[in-house]
Amino acid sequence: MGYKTTLNQTVILENPPLCYTSLSGSCQKLVYPKEVQSLLYILFAFISLLTFLGNLLVIITVIHFKQLHTPTNYLILSLAVADLCIGGVVMPPSMLRSVESCWYLGSFFCKIHTSLDVTLCTASILNLCVISVDRYYAVCHPLLYHSIMTPNATAFMIGVCWTVSAFVGFGMIFLELGILGDEDYYYSNVACEGGCILFLSKTASSVFTMLCFYIPAVIMIGLYLKVFHIAQRQARLIQHGQMKSSQRGTAVGKMEIKATKTLAIVIGVFLLFWAPFFICALIDPFIGHIIPPVLFDFFTWVGYTNSTCNPIVYAFFYSWFRKSFRIILLGKIFNPNSSRIKLF
Repeated sequence: MGYKTTLNQTVILENPPLCYTSLSGSCQKLVYPKEVQSLLYILFAFISLLTFLGNLLVIITVIHFKQLHTPTNYLILSLAVADLCIGGVVMPPSMLRSVESCWYLGSFFCKIHTSLDVTLCTASILNLCVISVDRYYAVCHPLLYHSIMTPNATAFMIGVCWTVSAFVGFGMIFLELGILGDEDYYYSNVACEGGCILFLSKTASSVFTMLCFYIPAVIMIGLYLKVFHIAQRQARLIQHGQMKSSQRGTAVGKMEIKATKTLAIVIGVFLLFWAPFFICALIDPFIGHIIPPVLFDFFTWVGYTNSTCNPIVYAFFYSWFRKSFRIILLGKIFNPNSSRIKLF
């Protein structure tokens, strides 16, 4: 999410470089040396390509192999779609904006890009929130799990996640809810030709960050603490032979525990990578928009990189994901009945 602060923070030069030298009201431009620009283009292009290809592998894996058609993996699929879109749709224009420090793709596409940025980030955290609910029922209420987390229920929750995310992303940008309460300040000090920013007023920053990050984060952390408490208690009972035979049927299997731990790492990485951006987004309007634009841009790319990490986490912790990746990369998925290959 591109986030930029006010024009009066820019160092005033005699002839400051502008995004559009022929237009009045043009944004000032931060000019990087050619070597730095080249390195940034290579770095950002590599991150974008790795994000796209990694999540494409996850999507193909879950869709192709019938053994992976489970509610948990459908949620992983939804998360991978959001991450793939970040890598393929959001990152390339953000790369141009970050390196050139100006937006040359038009005001309407700026709104589309920013809306997609907010939508996909919100979809990621809402999908992770639903994943934490899935893990809660799988570990804490295993007898109820299959009756609650049915394919239809999972599809409904995924649909709600994406609908709410689109409403937040496109509604906030096209209805200008982000500048609500600070319209005069925004148009007088922030808006300029060549800029594409996510400006948040005090009200908008409080509501947006709470609904899209802090409240879901608290829910996820709370559910996972409960999950690990139950899992550890069951592990201790089994280890000491204190679990009754009637209770063993409700005990959580090793694969459920492994999936829970892996997805907890995915959530932890998400919170770690996006926390700096959302902390700055929350406090900046209350301290007079003094956080440097370059710092916001850096934290945005740190958040984007979270989408790159998820396939790496799956490949590192899931042997069956590594096996499926090899099958896909070697072209064996085109063999007859390859979708029925046993991965575990």
